Amino acid sequence: MIRRVSLLLVGALMGATAMSVIYSAGVPAQAAGNSTYRELSIFGDVFERIRAQYVTPPDENKLVESAINGMLTSLDPHSVYMNAKDAADMQTQTRGEFGGIGIEVTMEEELVKVITPIDDTPGAKAGILAGDFISEINGESVRGLKLEEAVEKMRGAVNTPIKLTILRQGADKPLDITVTREIIPIRAVKSRVEGDVGYLRVISFTEKTYDDLEAAIEKIKKDVPADQLKGYVLDLRLNPGGLLDQAIYVSDAFLERGEVVSTRSRDPQDTRRFNATAGDLTDGKPVVVLINGGSASASEIVAGALQDLKRATVLGTRSFGKGSVQTIIPMGDKGALRLTTALYYTPSGSSIQGTGIEPDIKVEQPLPEELQGKVRTEGESSLPGHIKGQNENEEGSGSVAYVPPEAKDDVQLNYALDLLRGVKTDPAFPADPQKAALQ
Repeated sequence: MIRRVSLLLVGALMGATAMSVIYSAGVPAQAAGNSTYRELSIFGDVFERIRAQYVTPPDENKLVESAINGMLTSLDPHSVYMNAKDAADMQTQTRGEFGGIGIEVTMEEELVKVITPIDDTPGAKAGILAGDFISEINGESVRGLKLEEAVEKMRGAVNTPIKLTILRQGADKPLDITVTREIIPIRAVKSRVEGDVGYLRVISFTEKTYDDLEAAIEKIKKDVPADQLKGYVLDLRLNPGGLLDQAIYVSDAFLERGEVVSTRSRDPQDTRRFNATAGDLTDGKPVVVLINGGSASASEIVAGALQDLKRATVLGTRSFGKGSVQTIIPMGDKGALRLTTALYYTPSGSSIQGTGIEPDIKVEQPLPEELQGKVRTEGESSLPGHIKGQNENEEGSGSVAYVPPEAKDDVQLNYALDLLRGVKTDPAFPADPQKAALQ
């Protein structure tokens, strides 16, 4: 297995979940022309006018930050300046752990509802139960807060206490529970056995993804004898991306050989190629990869590699279509610049920028009645200012990103299970690596 690769991060700009390629680098800049410096002088004059004469005293730091982001927004949707807090949040996402109490939550009736406490975390040990409602955090009401704001308040430095006021069904009064924060690992892979099939859902590509995937496969192999295990479903739906090295490791977990991905920048000499090595963790069992409009960037790298090398059959709907690479350049005061510096290509040499991965077997997931007309197709090609892909056309990229909460209603998953069990047949299944044009 590949275990050493430059740290890169790939992902899509999708609502509040934005991930890109991370690569710390110092790049020498060429001097700008005289006309450029004259324009910068005008910018300085405008800044001074605003600072001195605007009707109310402006926040000078916000002015500068907004100006920088305005410049970057003119390039593409994924280039952005991150202040110290944003940069720290990004590092937390890529590490796959944070300081917190270990509960999965949602918002219901303006209160934070506990879906489940995570085993062996402070929340579980303190007695927080599924179904509890959190009404106050450190004495402050959660009413009026967005879910992400409430979650942010519950996160914090390790070994610091937090007091939660809990409303519990059957209790005659609110409960005050004090919990001490600890490092909480974020599960990057969820898995289960579907009878005679192993189900692997990759949620995001953090530093923990490959290790989580390896452990999940080993558990499935222990739970189901090899002669009974029909194969695996690799679910990449609603996966916005993450670390490129982890996308390569995940691809390599199913491969014996072949190029996984290449990245190409403005200078052709900077092209980089990443190859798989021998060692298929699944012992060559059939694999079906699920994708939809929520599968972006790093997840598209995995789907594209397994599809091109004919290691897996890709099923679902067209993916998001983000094929650009962002370099993270540290700036002053612990901020960082996320700048698009390259495009990535699948083993066949195709760029999915603005087009996405087209599944081998197209299976639409019906929307429930309450969501019909309320969910629209989103993709890279619909983002204003996106880099136009070399293969992009009017059809564009993306599709509806919806996965039912219950497996019994999941048409795409059940189609994959039927393929693996032989209930359904299709010329694209099973995939045969020996028939891949690229080895």
